[in-house]
Amino acid sequence: MRLRSLAIQLSKLEQLSNQKSELEQYQTEGEIAARWLFDILAFNDLFEDCRVIDLGSGNGILGIGAVLLGAESASLVDVDEYACSICRKNVESLGIEDKVSVINSSINDSIQFLESPNLVISNPPWGRQKMGADRPFLESIIKIGVNAHLMHSAEAAHIEGFFKRNGWPSEKYGEFDFAIPASYKHHTRERGRTRASLWRITPP
Repeated sequence: MRLRSLAIQLSKLEQLSNQKSELEQYQTEGEIAARWLFDILAFNDLFEDCRVIDLGSGNGILGIGAVLLGAESASLVDVDEYACSICRKNVESLGIEDKVSVINSSINDSIQFLESPNLVISNPPWGRQKMGADRPFLESIIKIGVNAHLMHSAEAAHIEGFFKRNGWPSEKYGEFDFAIPASYKHHTRERGRTRASLWRITPP
């Protein structure tokens, strides 16, 4: 599948219309998700027969995109029941129910349901509403123990240090503008942009 075709497919997915500020539910745009997945392909971390875990899956855009690019399976994990219902609708709309499972669970509790994944992809909460909100996601990457790709705020200064303390190499390989619509009451502008970074994290 070409990059443009994937971006169009992902842009058509149903989004979360009832976003929760405490969960920092910001939608990843189809174009950004497609380009990120192609970056992951370029690292050879996404491949045929690959089993993918999408931690904090939102509407499922990343895990679904991985399957559309040839992954064997994807597990979409989100603590929000409503987000999981949107994930299921999107999976069904593409007819890929046999390849995608949706797990409504906290990040820590979900690990027991995961079967020998090859890759973790995650755009976790960045901790702007609750300090340390990303910590369970970072810890889960360590526990799962496979290559991971992470999107985070470009202002985050703790990513490299966290993984270094655990003996894991990390590499920041991309940075771009991430759109933030005025989804919540505390937002004063209709639409803003913030800088986001992409990280590749590998086991020691």
